Amino acid sequence: MRTQVNALSFPFADYWWLYLAFTGLVCVLLAVDLAFHRKTRAISLRRAALWTAVWMALALVFSYALYLFASARHSPAIGRQLSLEFLAGYVVEESLSVDNMFVFALVFRYFAVPSRFQHRVLFYGVMGAMVFRAIFIAGGAALIRFELVMTLFGLFLVYTGLRMAFDKEKQIDPGDSAVVRWARRFLPVTPELHDGRFFVRVQGVLHMTPLLIVLLFLETTDVMFAVDSVPAVFGVTSEPFVVYTSNVFAVLGLRAMFFLLSGALERFHVLKHGLAVVLVFVGMKMVWLDRLFGGRFPIGVSLAIISSVIAVSIILSLAFPKPVGQPAPRKLFLTRALAQRTVAGAFLALAAMSLAYATGLGQSLYPLPALTPLGAEPLYLSAACYILCAVMLLRGANGAGGQTA
Repeated sequence: MRTQVNALSFPFADYWWLYLAFTGLVCVLLAVDLAFHRKTRAISLRRAALWTAVWMALALVFSYALYLFASARHSPAIGRQLSLEFLAGYVVEESLSVDNMFVFALVFRYFAVPSRFQHRVLFYGVMGAMVFRAIFIAGGAALIRFELVMTLFGLFLVYTGLRMAFDKEKQIDPGDSAVVRWARRFLPVTPELHDGRFFVRVQGVLHMTPLLIVLLFLETTDVMFAVDSVPAVFGVTSEPFVVYTSNVFAVLGLRAMFFLLSGALERFHVLKHGLAVVLVFVGMKMVWLDRLFGGRFPIGVSLAIISSVIAVSIILSLAFPKPVGQPAPRKLFLTRALAQRTVAGAFLALAAMSLAYATGLGQSLYPLPALTPLGAEPLYLSAACYILCAVMLLRGANGAGGQTA
């Protein structure tokens, strides 16, 4: 069944010039950024804070400009809707980017990249990230016309959020990256850095420097992060232009925020769980809430929930610092296992409800008219995903219980 979720306010066929104008604006901003950082030097904390504020201010200015433009082209109601959707998408992307920062810090430490070269790597990494995300967004915009795809995106985000919340953190070894091994097959790599250069000739033979290896690895990890983050923004808005612009502004501010927070990333230990809650909420919004609210869950409420969860996570991280070098107490494992079993029970209840409405039994007991247009297939698919999530949580709970023995 092919249905269009929402009529687009800025379809690409009619507003291609808008995408082109925005991309031109981004190129100008990158040129200005490059001019200010043309010298190879470490980025100070004060400078990073200033540039973080600049990028955030530009995002707010763009949100207001989008409101004015959409209001003039369509109506003030649509302008307000798109402006709030942009802000919600921007908050989601900027928050999920914190995971990228952990990887950035790890890779720079692994390859011993001096701080004066890190901005150069991140600059080119941002350019590559925008290209890859534009491709992802174009593909997502073509797919979300199908109701089933929106349901799949939502279920994927629910699964990703649960995995983020309850899975153990995995150590990343950049040296084992398939991309790094593939690159070394074509060109040799110098054992040391050569200033900020990516290529260098040694005795007439072209070599890659470790700086290029770092860039390749960062681009690869960003593609993997985009698999989670792009569907998350499509859960907030179905307007590809809003998805594209919110992604780009989040990525543009990522470098400055990295230098601002690089020394304090470990302190935000609760943020991972907050991001998990956001992903589950957005996933449930795509699967259930939008349909229960007549096609679109109120964007103002969504923005408030997302912002509040992120803010509370940051406050809790700072209020209750993570103990360094101490094993987790037995009580923590028991609490975690109980939480996992509780959430697993909730997902099993959702699976039972989905199966009941898919078979028609639920409608006879407690009619929900908003679910009638869905058909049985998405409900069966939702039930299968909920059961999978419950099994995953129960396995994790048993593992946590075993550690307390």
